[in-house]
Amino acid sequence: MGVKAALPRYELYFYNVVLCTAMLWAARWIFDVSSSNSNRKTFKTSVQPGWYYSGRKMDTADVEWMMWFSTFREHVIFALSGHVIFAKICSLLAPQYRSLVFMVYGMLAVFTSMGWAYVTLILSHCVLLYSISLVKLRWLCFVAGLTTLATFKMEPFISWQAGFVTGSFELRPLLFYGGCGFTIMRCMSFALENCEKKDGNYSILELLKYNFYLPFFYFGPIMTFDKFYIQANNPNLTRKDGEMWNICLQGLLHLGVIMIVAVLLHFMYILTIPSDMKLLKNISDWALVGLAYLNLVYDWVKAAVMFGVINTISRLDHLDPPKPPKCITMLYVFSETHFDRGINDFLCKYVYNYLGGKHDNVLDELIASLCTFGIAALWLGPGWVVFIWAFLNCFGRNFELWTAQNLSFHPQMAISESMSRRIRAVFNTFNFWTIVLYNVLALNSLEFAKLVAKRLLLKGELLVISDQFKCILKSKRVYYNDNLEIWTKMFY
Repeated sequence: MGVKAALPRYELYFYNVVLCTAMLWAARWIFDVSSSNSNRKTFKTSVQPGWYYSGRKMDTADVEWMMWFSTFREHVIFALSGHVIFAKICSLLAPQYRSLVFMVYGMLAVFTSMGWAYVTLILSHCVLLYSISLVKLRWLCFVAGLTTLATFKMEPFISWQAGFVTGSFELRPLLFYGGCGFTIMRCMSFALENCEKKDGNYSILELLKYNFYLPFFYFGPIMTFDKFYIQANNPNLTRKDGEMWNICLQGLLHLGVIMIVAVLLHFMYILTIPSDMKLLKNISDWALVGLAYLNLVYDWVKAAVMFGVINTISRLDHLDPPKPPKCITMLYVFSETHFDRGINDFLCKYVYNYLGGKHDNVLDELIASLCTFGIAALWLGPGWVVFIWAFLNCFGRNFELWTAQNLSFHPQMAISESMSRRIRAVFNTFNFWTIVLYNVLALNSLEFAKLVAKRLLLKGELLVISDQFKCILKSKRVYYNDNLEIWTKMFY
């Protein structure tokens, strides 16, 4: 949904200049603070020794980035390199059995990292959902899948199942929940596709091949079963002209982004500064919004790199995986907010498009959105932060539909697509801020999110409006300044 209309080049250049200028202004302040406040108590906890030859410390506040690209970097490279080597050998010698080789290597890798108890737990869930899929009732597959998923999000079922996997391996809890969660989603996709299969059923071996594909096993992305089944069992492994060059270029691009992020974490402590509220109270609005925006962009870049590395490996296996997240700076339509495109494809295929139909009816759209974000909230794990995210996104998605319908004037009153885009951009400013504020809340803290909302949405906007009102009232010799001051102070 949404009109894709190109704006004039000069207008886009103007917007980019304004954005880049604001970000450079904020980056200058962040760099100065990162260089001159290394002795602050807040910095000592999360800014650790980094590159000794540059004399700079590194912002280690992002545990996820440090885990994958520092602490367990060698383990990840070793496991994925083994997958690539075995996949390449099988593709050359016996391409018809490559999906089976993917499964065997994936099971061995999971067994080596997590143990036999974990593999048994995963297999039990696969067998359970496979058995239910034989009934070929969509609603039953959904109920069983969501109930099983809830057992990894609610107590006491979480502790009970986690008790099967013991050990002191630091990465083990993360691998446990990641592997289990994605397993349930893959089993649901298999079960729903099996319901659509008219002649017979898919075998449980196909489910195991699908589930134990190592690059996707622990952290996705989700690739629906129908796509994986066709691509993984395709014996024709020819590539298009220039495809291998594009894969290599994609890999080098991700390597370059990893190096750039490493440099930024050594010179700009964008992840640690938001936790120092005393430091933030006296900064300008430009610096504050730049800091919040850079945190948001960093999170999207991190996800794009992590998904991108996996996607590059799967493309070497002749698969066409879901694309990485779309950068926040490229958004002007709320419905194109795809942070995890795999989950997005899953929910759109089995829930959103199934219930929403053509997405031209407000009530159907509302029901489809509520169900979609309800499942997404369960997938992320019920909590007040997740519920806020689900509410804001659900409202934003329907608000965009209402706006688009209200802009569909009579043909004689039709406006240009570019003007429609500008009008929708004005209305969708609220939606954009819901993305920004939620991610600020999820990535940093409630105090930082409240400060951003108060300084920019309330104090910054209303202060300008109140000043304009004062000028108008003074010019007309109407002295309501006292009342105006009281009204203004209510908001900051």
